Amino acid sequence: MNKRFELRLPRLILSALLTAVLLFTGCSGKTTTVTSTVTITDTVTVTADSKPSPAEKSGDTVILVTSDIHCGVYDGFGLDGLYAIREQLESKGDSVLLVDDGDSYQGEPIGTFSKGEDVVRLLNKMKYDVCIPGNHDFDFGMERFLELAEMAEYPIICCNFNKEGKLLFDPYIILESAGKKIAFIGVTTPNTITDSTPKNFQDEDGNYIYGFMADETGELLYSTIQKYIDEVRSKGADYVFLMGHLGVNQGAYPYRSNDVVSNITGIDAIFDGHTHDNEQMVYKDASGKDIPRLAPGTKLNTICYLRISKDGKITTGAYEWTNSINANDLLGINNELSGILEQAIEELSIKVNTPVAKTDYDLVIYDPSTSKRIVRKMESNLGDLCADAMRIQNNADIGIINGGGVRDNISKGDITYGDILSVHPFGNSACVIEATGQQIKDALEWGARAVPDENGGFLQVSGLTYEIDSTIPNSCTQDVSGMFTGVNGEYRVRNIMVGDKPIDFQKTYTIASTTYTLINNGDGFTMFNGCKVLENDIKLDYQILSDYITDDLSGTVGSKYADPYGEGRIKIIK
Repeated sequence: MNKRFELRLPRLILSALLTAVLLFTGCSGKTTTVTSTVTITDTVTVTADSKPSPAEKSGDTVILVTSDIHCGVYDGFGLDGLYAIREQLESKGDSVLLVDDGDSYQGEPIGTFSKGEDVVRLLNKMKYDVCIPGNHDFDFGMERFLELAEMAEYPIICCNFNKEGKLLFDPYIILESAGKKIAFIGVTTPNTITDSTPKNFQDEDGNYIYGFMADETGELLYSTIQKYIDEVRSKGADYVFLMGHLGVNQGAYPYRSNDVVSNITGIDAIFDGHTHDNEQMVYKDASGKDIPRLAPGTKLNTICYLRISKDGKITTGAYEWTNSINANDLLGINNELSGILEQAIEELSIKVNTPVAKTDYDLVIYDPSTSKRIVRKMESNLGDLCADAMRIQNNADIGIINGGGVRDNISKGDITYGDILSVHPFGNSACVIEATGQQIKDALEWGARAVPDENGGFLQVSGLTYEIDSTIPNSCTQDVSGMFTGVNGEYRVRNIMVGDKPIDFQKTYTIASTTYTLINNGDGFTMFNGCKVLENDIKLDYQILSDYITDDLSGTVGSKYADPYGEGRIKIIK
């Protein structure tokens, strides 16, 4: 073990009561939908209290909505903060239903290390009433996803996830609460196949056998949802809510939540995840009826609620956590979930510091002879390893990784999961795009512009080799924001080989890297703007590195990575 990786400081025990400022007291009695937001800031003053006592039933039902937790079980409100909110509502006599819109299992070590199992166990303790799958819930593979679904003690519904045309989950569930029948219909974005890993939805021959009812117009999805709306209404549902992992990104047309709602009728609200936003808004359905959209953000920074009063009126709103620390650390929450979370964190800390692989060589970002950092200005064996992981795990022609994203050495000997997290601490998600040889050349030139000095955008590579003539002055141009705008002189980069062939500047290649570099213009990489995205927001960088070492390398980093200065993929002419 190289170093102990600390997950987080122990939680503070403060005398406070979260619910004194969170409690939403009830329906206004108006006939129209009311949206309100309660924002919790660092200035709240609350006092200690014991577990709330139960009260006589009010006749109201409150639905609490979460989404895109991404393993952030102790972030934002935390699961124990969510638990406290539910307890307080129940102490006022409300009946409470708890629902989630997907993407729970992936995103932080607690999920990655257990391949989602620890998160499922925590959600079981929360006693969720119904959940739907999100695109990232498939990131550990289809077999693992189905195993997690079996572990779940809560119902999972989805009206469009199918295998060879047959639904894998019930399309809806009808629950009874406070004398009313409440139906939930689940839908997961058809873009899941590319927003996760496409091979997870294929058979051994590469044929897609799992799908989400995608077509060019969205009509198949719309008609499927409408069918189940009509079905639950025929079964006497008083209220129908669509639980969607759909989102609002422009590129997701025709599967955005507004696209879906505008083509259906018969729902009372949509609970919408996927894009991590918390924009509470109102849509129009196909009949012109106002349909509230509840968007629960990500990592428990927002908890949406919908209240059905005793007289049948609906009000909606959201609790938002805007602090830099979580609710437990600020408010000293102490309930059943608090202890369970503490235990999970302690167990994870032990796991993270347990060896999972080994390396026969020091893997470096610093020059062994001078102790100066080299990963941002020349090739290193750890840079090779990270770029190989990106290319091979994503089955691309080329893998690139920015030197600024490779943050720490791994010493010879045992490799812990904490060591891997120290290499890629930012948790950037990966993607695969198509780009021309010319765009790749421009990217290499932009990354090499500062050589022999450092540059966080210097590119470590896999699947190609190239030379940098540092005697040629940098001729890259940039705008006032430091974004690449072109090359107005001689290129420093030359003799680029993809595999064993010279790069073809007109040919299209597949490139795997982080969304930070390829999509979000990180380090000023704009030359890939407009490229076709084949896979987006797939596994995180540290998860990819871990899987490459443990699976593709069978747990041992061997002689391929023996030289601290790499395999000779990048030659610098001084």
